[in-house]
Amino acid sequence: MERFEVYIFTALCSINFLISCLVFSKITREQRDPYMDEIFHVPQAQKYCDGKFNEWDPMITTLPGLYLASVGLIRPVVWLADLKGRVVCSTAMLRFINLLFNSGNLYIIYLIICRLHIKDKSRSASRRIFSALALSTFPVLYFFTFLYYTDAGSTFFTLFMYLMTLYGCHKAAAFLGVCAVLFRQTNIIWVAFCAGTLAAQKMDETWRTEQSKKREEKCPSQIPLTINGAMRVTRFLLDFLKTPCNMKAVFLSTWPYVSVAVLFVVFAALNDGIVVGDRGSHEACLNFPQIFYFLSFALVFSLPTSMSYQRVVRFLQSLRKQPLVYAVLMASFLFLVWKFTFVHKYLLADNRHFPFYVWKRIFQRHELVRFLLVPGYVFAVWNFLDTLRSKSLFWCLVFCTCLVSATVPQKLLEFRYFILPYLLYRVHVPVPSLPRLLLEFSLYTAVNAASVYIFIYKTFQWPDSTAAQRFMW
Repeated sequence: MERFEVYIFTALCSINFLISCLVFSKITREQRDPYMDEIFHVPQAQKYCDGKFNEWDPMITTLPGLYLASVGLIRPVVWLADLKGRVVCSTAMLRFINLLFNSGNLYIIYLIICRLHIKDKSRSASRRIFSALALSTFPVLYFFTFLYYTDAGSTFFTLFMYLMTLYGCHKAAAFLGVCAVLFRQTNIIWVAFCAGTLAAQKMDETWRTEQSKKREEKCPSQIPLTINGAMRVTRFLLDFLKTPCNMKAVFLSTWPYVSVAVLFVVFAALNDGIVVGDRGSHEACLNFPQIFYFLSFALVFSLPTSMSYQRVVRFLQSLRKQPLVYAVLMASFLFLVWKFTFVHKYLLADNRHFPFYVWKRIFQRHELVRFLLVPGYVFAVWNFLDTLRSKSLFWCLVFCTCLVSATVPQKLLEFRYFILPYLLYRVHVPVPSLPRLLLEFSLYTAVNAASVYIFIYKTFQWPDSTAAQRFMW
């Protein structure tokens, strides 16, 4: 970083942390007691603070990474400040841990953007900084910064792992991957993504070599949309997988991640599944529309940076040139929506979450609504791939495979599950112009302000309870 860039970034980090502390203070004063999932997380963390590591709440479904990190951060502070009593592991103190993770996320995202777009000298420092700032305030992630949830820490360790992968520090990345899995088991998918990016690099090199031998000028970053193109790629992948030297090269570069995967398989075998605690509420299924929900979610939050008149024109031109491809997509999506739509009991039972109202006011308005949304899903898929056209074909295949693996098995429509896929998608999109970044930041700020305002001031009560209920993501 140049000295000027360092000063600007440091100032923005300080301002961001100060504003976050003020919001944190307001939320904590209004909601002092544990709320929602905090009623499980806070008591469990307090048991760990008391050294009771053998006690476990069976309602908790994630591994103890959040509680171990909390104890590891709080204990030195307690020793230095000579703190005693209930304040040591109070709800406020535990929530503050996520505020630290939020600051870390801002820095990690900035470093990832700098690393990914290092060859593009035209991107100014201000664009890199504002891009990182905007993504660190991504509404769903930012909201849970102020509560004692696993999202901030899970995001921090997963992004840190990917940063180390980008720098070639694969053993460190694997260790951070273990930390990420301890926060949320499904992060094993992003460990596989890190390994997959290395395999994709090897495939890219092999593809270029073969094409140069054939004197073809087809760029590997272009995704073939024809049947012949798909068959060429399929034949290449089969040949690549059957070549021992290729597989040896891939294994030698990915063995640290493979080791993490082996440990995870052993854990799943001993645990009889990846879920700990309340298994009945977290059963996997083939909920294919989840990928459509995510792509629609990504389209909405990336509108300021991705949408343009030229992109809409390109989509219409693509639609006109390849009507058969889009007809097949439409038919496939309609079938998946018809046969594989699942609705979790929690989605319909808890009116404190925003997804409850999305489902009630959109999907439940009429039984045909879910089918009428399919054309929008087709555009969302095209926009998603179009914004990633600067990436190689094989990188896109790896990312899309991991994206499907992270979303489709989830029965519950929960926007928190979209945080990591969205951030990993967004950092790979070419750095937008400064006006677009300011527009993106303004959108995120407005959504954050509205979410916090509704959480604090728009309380309500259930008929059978006197406790104040609050709306949240």
